[in-house]
Amino acid sequence: MQAHLTSYEETIFSKIIRKEIPAAIVYQDDLVTAFRDIAPQAKTHILIVPNKFIPTINHATQEDEAALGRLFTVAAKIAKEEGISESGYRLIVNCNEDGGQEVFHIHMHLVGGEPLGRMIAK
Repeated sequence: MQAHLTSYEETIFSKIIRKEIPAAIVYQDDLVTAFRDIAPQAKTHILIVPNKFIPTINHATQEDEAALGRLFTVAAKIAKEEGISESGYRLIVNCNEDGGQEVFHIHMHLVGGEPLGRMIAK
């Protein structure tokens, strides 16, 4: 996990969006890009990211609403294509270290394809 950041820099996700490094991209448009996680936590594990670099949810502005809303509509489209929309899936967005964010470029995890259990185990 990254140490507390006082300034944010472009991440690996920006390079994936620009196709500078290989990734299994499943969807891309002018606002968002979706690709398979390289360390999947479920049978289906896809990351959906805004193409604009936004480090955390705390950095989102009104100008980002279209892209952030698109994360959800693309998630529903991909879930249907992956065959998990009826059985169910989970959408996860982490914010900062305590929230479990490891890459500081907003991203939504779409996970499913199997029973996921409780959201938070305590």
